[in-house]
Amino acid sequence: MYLLGYDIGSSSIKAAIVEAATRKVVLSESFPETEMEIVSAQPGWAEQSPDVWWENLCVLTRRLLQKSGIDNGDIKSIGIAYQMHGLVLLDKDGQVLRPAIIWCDSRAVAIGNQAFSALGQDYCQEHYLNSPGNFTASKLKWVKDNEPDIYRRIHKIMLPGDYIAYRLTGEIGTTVTGLSEGIFWDFKHNEPATALLDHFGFDKSILPKVLDVFGEQGRVSSAAAIATGLKTGTPVAYRAGDQPNNALSLNVLAPGEVAATGGTSGVVYGVVDGLVSDPQNRVNSFAHVNHSAAAPRIGVLLCINGAGIQYSWMRRHIAGDGVSYNDMEQLAASVPIGSAGLCMLPFGNGAERMLGNRELGAQLCNLQHNLHSKAHLYRAALEGIAFSFVYGMEILKGMGLNANVMRVGNDNLFQSAVFAHTIANTVGCNIEVLKTNGATGAAIAGGFSMGFYSTLEEGLQGLTVEQTFSPSESREQYLSAYRQWLACLEKILT
Repeated sequence: MYLLGYDIGSSSIKAAIVEAATRKVVLSESFPETEMEIVSAQPGWAEQSPDVWWENLCVLTRRLLQKSGIDNGDIKSIGIAYQMHGLVLLDKDGQVLRPAIIWCDSRAVAIGNQAFSALGQDYCQEHYLNSPGNFTASKLKWVKDNEPDIYRRIHKIMLPGDYIAYRLTGEIGTTVTGLSEGIFWDFKHNEPATALLDHFGFDKSILPKVLDVFGEQGRVSSAAAIATGLKTGTPVAYRAGDQPNNALSLNVLAPGEVAATGGTSGVVYGVVDGLVSDPQNRVNSFAHVNHSAAAPRIGVLLCINGAGIQYSWMRRHIAGDGVSYNDMEQLAASVPIGSAGLCMLPFGNGAERMLGNRELGAQLCNLQHNLHSKAHLYRAALEGIAFSFVYGMEILKGMGLNANVMRVGNDNLFQSAVFAHTIANTVGCNIEVLKTNGATGAAIAGGFSMGFYSTLEEGLQGLTVEQTFSPSESREQYLSAYRQWLACLEKILT
């Protein structure tokens, strides 16, 4: 018996088939080979066609079934992870009314800020754990104000994962986790965010039925079976946004546990057991996959725009042709901790939320022409990104999240020992590098929902820890280097 998981990204659709008994990945692929188009008709806009997501999912599913040789009847559950904060609009006939406004679209910032002020900052933090900001509810208000003909035809609104589940099953639904990421959920009253809906003039009926994150959410329809090659009646049994799902994939479920990713941007996602929020809105709080009113589990999400993009810039423009990341790593490791005083701030990829939405640009501090070499530059770049993670984790610590373990995937920046050691020593926690991905986690979560595992933890037992980075006897050197980096940052911020 096998489990199927999807991860619906803005670049590609990923999927994995997992053998239920052994938790081994039979096959994992993504499609298309080139990134899916993001349409930006105006600066700050970002839209995609939900039908393109579906078409690519169908191609990928058929490819997986053909390559694996697995009979479609042996697929016993489906789990879905998806890009967060998107807005999909359906009419009463189930047709998409306009392209989806996706996560990186910034057109609704002013709308969210106005609602935050009108409803009251204390009220929003207490009830929604966030400002309405640029999240899904504010995007819907933009449609109401600017596209009234489309708005009047809305039957239901959806997040990207809700739409994929709908195309697979014909059932319209969402989850508390999904509603919370759109700022449609009132944590204090444990119900949809009535005050925000009323403020924006939304009828509550446009929200889908609320389903459990874990549990049968519908079964593959005959039309979807023809399109995908799946068997009619296969249960869809799990859905969650990509960051909560990434945390689940890394077995980050309990308070104090932290997941992180280090791609072009960086994300730290920690779990707490209370309804916490950041008064300065530097980080966001959403319902985690295992949240309930009786036992709160809140995922606190820190996003750093300037992360791996700094190191990739360094490779393209400083290292030069023929120099690999491994070559850069060896040079970076050849110079002392702290890069002989050279500090680099990585904030060159737009406004940084954790810095009050300041757009600093990347900065190089303390460069000495007679001292520093390319090796120092490489190490300073890695340390600067790592220290930005540490800076953000200090915010999380102030919200009650004391990390005892950080779990990460075996890709991107965490392949660098210099980078990982810098975080482990400065924060004072272990970093476990695991072999997994979001599609695999979604597959296992779906299997748990259908009873293949008695607990999520049992389902995740097959995770392999490939490497662990722990604080060392050199920790004080890292802390000293961080203090010097922090002094550079504070000087620029003042």
